Amino acid sequence: MTIGTLIGLGVGPGDPELITVKAFRMLKECPVIAYPQKLRGSKSYAQRIIDVYVNPAEKEMLGLVFPMTKDEETLQEAWSKSAEKIYAHLKEGRDVAFVTEGDPMLFSTYIHLMKLMKEMHPDVPMKSIAGISSFNGTANRLGIPLADGDDHVAMIPATSDMAEMRRVIETHDGIVFIKVAKVLDVMLDLLEEMNLLEKTFVVTKVTSDEEIIWKTNELRGAELNYLSCMVVRK
Repeated sequence: MTIGTLIGLGVGPGDPELITVKAFRMLKECPVIAYPQKLRGSKSYAQRIIDVYVNPAEKEMLGLVFPMTKDEETLQEAWSKSAEKIYAHLKEGRDVAFVTEGDPMLFSTYIHLMKLMKEMHPDVPMKSIAGISSFNGTANRLGIPLADGDDHVAMIPATSDMAEMRRVIETHDGIVFIKVAKVLDVMLDLLEEMNLLEKTFVVTKVTSDEEIIWKTNELRGAELNYLSCMVVRK
């Protein structure tokens, strides 16, 4: 029995033109396109990126729901169901491309799916196709070099541990904070204390048609979308 290949497919930060030629080819060649789907049926960010390239009438479109909860039992059940839905196609010899915004090996849904598939069905061949990440998109959109020469650069999730956030800022020349929405105001307090507000930039859904480039004086108290990047360039 020939088993299909599970492909983690990075489709970039938002602009459909920022997918790679290889990702475009995979979208055309793979008979099954899997993607995260919102519980209420609206299109996910990754799905909207590939809309211009995929004709649903020509593909098996496999929408998978990954609930936003910290309940381990609920999460495990949902993830296992999604893995089995994918495997149902793989065992029939069909390749499955699982699309994810950004890069599949950087803070993506595909990482957990890959690990789970290895546990449940270790016979499944897997590969991933690199994609442009949001921090690359943000730096280029703003025209801000993240690193030059011997500069040190960091890309980390923002947390409420302000001592650690300060240490990262102090020891790097360019810093990209992702997942910044939940700690935005305390991050702004820290950056103000460090006299770095003028060197701080925030972009939501970079390069997409919903992109927002925030002015620093508009940020305090703002409800940022999860897909927001903060760049600090000292």
